[in-house]
Amino acid sequence: MSSKTALYIIKRILLAIFTVWVVITITFFVMHSVPGGPFVGEKATTPAVQAAMEAKYGLDKPLSEQYFTYLGDIVTKFDFGPSLKQRGRMVIDIISDGMKTSMVLGVIAAAISTLFGVVLGAIAALRRNKLIDRIIMVITTAFVSMPSFIMGSLLLALFAIVLQVLPANGSTPAGLVLPIITLALYPMAYITRLTRSSMLDVLGQDYIRTAKAKGVSGTRIIFGHALKNSLIPVLTYLGPMLAYIVTGSLVVEQIFAVPGIGRAFVSSITNRDYPMIMGTTIILAALIVVMNLVTDILYKVVDPRITLE
Repeated sequence: MSSKTALYIIKRILLAIFTVWVVITITFFVMHSVPGGPFVGEKATTPAVQAAMEAKYGLDKPLSEQYFTYLGDIVTKFDFGPSLKQRGRMVIDIISDGMKTSMVLGVIAAAISTLFGVVLGAIAALRRNKLIDRIIMVITTAFVSMPSFIMGSLLLALFAIVLQVLPANGSTPAGLVLPIITLALYPMAYITRLTRSSMLDVLGQDYIRTAKAKGVSGTRIIFGHALKNSLIPVLTYLGPMLAYIVTGSLVVEQIFAVPGIGRAFVSSITNRDYPMIMGTTIILAALIVVMNLVTDILYKVVDPRITLE
């Protein structure tokens, strides 16, 4: 590894840390600026009981002191504190339990979307302006244009209510099929269009025409040169895509009642569970930052011609 590459990686890591700190700071102060509190809506809560609860969780201290205490706990102990609503449970434990399901959804959906996206994109590029190309483009345009909550609702109504072939509840393995499909459709459509445009660009390059002139077989040109080089933009998208799928599962998990991190996050917002909101936001933001960081580094590994600055 050259000194320039090492310096670039260090700069990107420092930028990633700074980005996460900005997310922590903005989320903390915006959340505490909202009127009300986590204990206001509880039944039979007197002012004395509410004050005692706020003192127990340190919410009676000055906001700046709460901020630096919270930041110190994260940096030194990776501790997000206890949940204010799920009494007796730590936020990190709730997030860990939810991420087990959310990561399974994300990884499977990412694998499906990548595989089908690359295959369909390559077919569309090789059959440019033919019927199959037009069909693929129309379908992918529809999937890209449709929000996940609408797609999830349609799939739920069709397969769980009308046809009754799949369960509507995502708490069982069979119940995860519809959430996975819902999460995979948008990135699959995006990768299809990305692969098609990239492959068409590669097929028009001089070295492809030279290979054809030398008599290289069409199969070798497609799989050895065109497809390989056209996957570089796709690789750039894979890291953010995985982060998008996991973070985008917030609404999908609510629709299908999946016991993942998204469902816990939405519940924490409605219940004003400050530590849970903070912990979930930080984990999801850190996931996006890390995926982008890894993608930037892998981009240089895949294509050494890229200059790092």
